[in-house]
Amino acid sequence: MKKNAILLFCACLTAGVGQAQTATLSGKIVDRDNGTPIPGATIRLADGRQVLSDGEGRFLIGRLQGSANVVNVSSIGYKSLDTTLTPGPDRLLGLQRLHALMAPIEIRAVRASADGPFTQTTLHATDIEKNNLGTDIPFLLNLTPSVVVHSDAGNGVGYTGIRIRGTDATRINMTLNGIPYNDAESQGVFFVNLPDFASSVDNLQIQRGVGTSSNGTGAFGATLNLNTNETREQAHAELSNGYGSFDTWRNTVKVGSGLINDRFTLDARLSRISSSGYVDRAGSDLQSFHLSGAWLTEKSSLRLNVFSGREKTYQAWYGIPESKLVEDRTFNPAGTEKPGDPYDNETDNYRQTHYQLFYNRKLNRRLSLQTALFYTRGLGYYEQYKSDEDHSDYGAPHPVFGRDTVFRTDLVRQLWLDNHFFGQTFSLQYKDDKQEVIGGGGGTRYIGYHYGKVIWAQQGFDKDHRWYDLDAYKNDLNMYVKWQRKLDERLSLFADLQYRHVTYDLNGFRNNPGVAADNRWDFLNPKAGLTYRLPKGRAYLSWAVANKEPNRDDFEAGVDQQPVHETLHDFEAGYEKSGATLSWGLTGYYMRYRNQLVLTGRINDVGAYARTNIPNSFRAGLEAQAGWRPKEWFDATGNVTFSRNRILGLTAYYDDYDNGGQKTETFDRTPISFSPDVTAAASWNFRPLQRVEVSLLQKHVSRQYLDNTGRRERSLAPYLVHDLRLNWKPTIPGVRETSLTLQLNNLFDVRYEPNGYTFSYVYGGSLITENFFYPMAGMHFMAGLTLKW
Repeated sequence: MKKNAILLFCACLTAGVGQAQTATLSGKIVDRDNGTPIPGATIRLADGRQVLSDGEGRFLIGRLQGSANVVNVSSIGYKSLDTTLTPGPDRLLGLQRLHALMAPIEIRAVRASADGPFTQTTLHATDIEKNNLGTDIPFLLNLTPSVVVHSDAGNGVGYTGIRIRGTDATRINMTLNGIPYNDAESQGVFFVNLPDFASSVDNLQIQRGVGTSSNGTGAFGATLNLNTNETREQAHAELSNGYGSFDTWRNTVKVGSGLINDRFTLDARLSRISSSGYVDRAGSDLQSFHLSGAWLTEKSSLRLNVFSGREKTYQAWYGIPESKLVEDRTFNPAGTEKPGDPYDNETDNYRQTHYQLFYNRKLNRRLSLQTALFYTRGLGYYEQYKSDEDHSDYGAPHPVFGRDTVFRTDLVRQLWLDNHFFGQTFSLQYKDDKQEVIGGGGGTRYIGYHYGKVIWAQQGFDKDHRWYDLDAYKNDLNMYVKWQRKLDERLSLFADLQYRHVTYDLNGFRNNPGVAADNRWDFLNPKAGLTYRLPKGRAYLSWAVANKEPNRDDFEAGVDQQPVHETLHDFEAGYEKSGATLSWGLTGYYMRYRNQLVLTGRINDVGAYARTNIPNSFRAGLEAQAGWRPKEWFDATGNVTFSRNRILGLTAYYDDYDNGGQKTETFDRTPISFSPDVTAAASWNFRPLQRVEVSLLQKHVSRQYLDNTGRRERSLAPYLVHDLRLNWKPTIPGVRETSLTLQLNNLFDVRYEPNGYTFSYVYGGSLITENFFYPMAGMHFMAGLTLKW
């Protein structure tokens, strides 16, 4: 399979056939004020053809028949440009911002700039729209470097997850318009609470590694920043509908006022996604809306965002036993504790609503100020049918009927989370011809109420009996200063220093209400680097430090096994080269961890499996990516990552059911779980007709280990998956743009599992391992029709 990965990448550089054609036109789209490239700009010809600028703002148009061609160039956040161009290479076209403050400075404060010494990938709305047929955000990022995605339901709808460089979502810092999104306690990223949010995203940036300082939780594998705050020049409306396998539906309506009197803009979206899922009963019913309005003056802007997501998903997070992978891949154990048919409401129910208020002001030609207030409200529960439960475990007396005492009963319970997350962010930005300085930060407070209710029982419970009621509070204060200075025409220096103060108070757990924790951390996170600008590329070198507090579950270990914080030193070096037909880049990284928290199988003093700090571990790798466009009718992109991820000294624990207690096994050097040695992706895009594009998409992931022992019998098999996407843009009178898309996923019906878990124990004198997997669907389809006015 490693050979397949290499072939996927190399093919993007070597494949292609010639085609006779007439004159061609190539060029580059840039910001007129600062000369930075504008990726994803739309270049339209008078004959109806259109192309998009690539990541460096470059474009190529072939088969031109005349000597003069009328061209319209447009991009979100810029004034459109009408011009006439003659065939030839290297045309430079500059677009003007709609408003001096329309480039959201809240985004610039937390993102890496084009000259920043960090490893980054940016996707724009046009990139996202190609794949946006209703699957969750991780699946829209599947073809980016070092990414592995998975889905509980098996088809990318409902609960989904992402790993970047082997690190899961609890180690990925995610912000929405610079506002922290990670759950404050688990530090996880729950994309299911943002249904169809991608339809409102103008662009997103992935920084792999630590990256530059951001708001929110520490970045231990990547930073993901999503921006919805760009503005369109013209009024617009959009209707998207889709249908696919497993009775999957997607319906989206978007409208926008455009810029009215150069002062006001309003955008709105309403979405619904539903699916039965590939796995049995893994259904999803997802609804969301997004509202955004802005008021602009010559030197200031005020924007209000309100968006909300509601999800109801049948639980599929238990996975399936290895024994059922061959004959019963869609088996779902959720709800099966109920006698007879599975319980029909074994569901997760949650609503999350976000309020964001931004104020930007340009103080003078070089100085600008931004501040934002936000409030996130979350409320929901998951419901379970539990059989043969002891009343005393729920704080209820054993009922007595005559002379008989009842000790156990079937019941239905709900585990509730009621939380509030609010705070403020700010940044002050200074920029002149030689340097840029950004000072910023923010303060947040989280209030979380955890409680459980028994809503039904065969006997012995009052209705809505509450058996635990616990709360938690977390404060996070961070401040940073970033300085970037040009040392000469090509070399620039970057320095970044962040201070973060975190307090976390929690008052017990459901299974151990007597354990409380009162924690305080002070983190100092320095970063520094150099960037060397080339005529058509850049080289960079950086070092960054991140510190990260433990998650909520880590503290359930009790007073004698409290975890300590983790520290990461990240070293990155890269080289990128861009051109009209060929762009490529190489990145080498070394990420050294101290006290990384990993699962070892050890039981804590309340009988639960807990993560344990290990002294030394590392990730090291080489990421390569390329894009090739030799002809207007063909282009290819690809990437491959080769990595080595190791724990230096591990003690694994196994339950000993024969003698009680636990047995141990020591290892000198083992692979880090869920960290494949090779990931690769490729996209082959053919345009055989003027308005038709055919794309072959490929993804390869090498073997992943379910735990940190490196045993093959506890691993996920390598896989190579192909998708086929067909896109047709017919001309319909009265409709500005029509797009009809059909995507065949897993074209060759590969059986694969990108996620799972394992546990082992000693029984009957033998070490027994039980593996559980999350299988993905075989060949399935999704079709969509989008109309834009």
